[in-house]
Amino acid sequence: MMEHRGLVIGLTGQTGAGKSTVAALLRERGLTVIDADQIARAVMQSGSEVLAGLASAFGADILFSDGSLNRPLLAQRAFSAPEQTARLNAITHPAIIQKMRAETACAFREGVRAVVLDAPQLFESGENQICDFIIAVTAPEPLRIERIMKRDQISEESARLRANAQKSETYYKERADILVRDYPPFDLPEELEPVWERIRQFDAKKNPESCF
Repeated sequence: MMEHRGLVIGLTGQTGAGKSTVAALLRERGLTVIDADQIARAVMQSGSEVLAGLASAFGADILFSDGSLNRPLLAQRAFSAPEQTARLNAITHPAIIQKMRAETACAFREGVRAVVLDAPQLFESGENQICDFIIAVTAPEPLRIERIMKRDQISEESARLRANAQKSETYYKERADILVRDYPPFDLPEELEPVWERIRQFDAKKNPESCF
């Protein structure tokens, strides 16, 4: 397990559940959020070893003529079957994990008291093991599909393909410490109260004068 001086919070959930909305609220409260999706884009830049590995596994035509990644085509192939998704994860996870841990360590060296690991593949990557507690965001499937279509500007079929490539809602419920429901009639700020309480408890142990 990675040593750390501050609090490490895992944030995960199915695509379209509202994880990014929750991450934004955590940022507003002063928490440092490390976004696995942003890191994934960085490690898959033109010329990277990860991109070369993806091209070898999924076909050279997933690269445009300028060497950049054709993300829709990669998604189509990588999410077509569980074994293909596993292949994608095997290629990308090591580089993403290395970068996330480096950024976490850097944040704590700079005096940050709490870091949020915003990672849709938190459990699959094993990064749940370095978290003090884990938040899972949930929403009904029809709403998630609608959100994915709007966010990524893709068809319903493509959205369902991405959604079906992930673990079930039960999987997250059984493994998370805090369940956050980002859909009506639930109030998101109220749903996050257990998170703030956990942080207050941590701060009270580290600094009795804290007033988070």
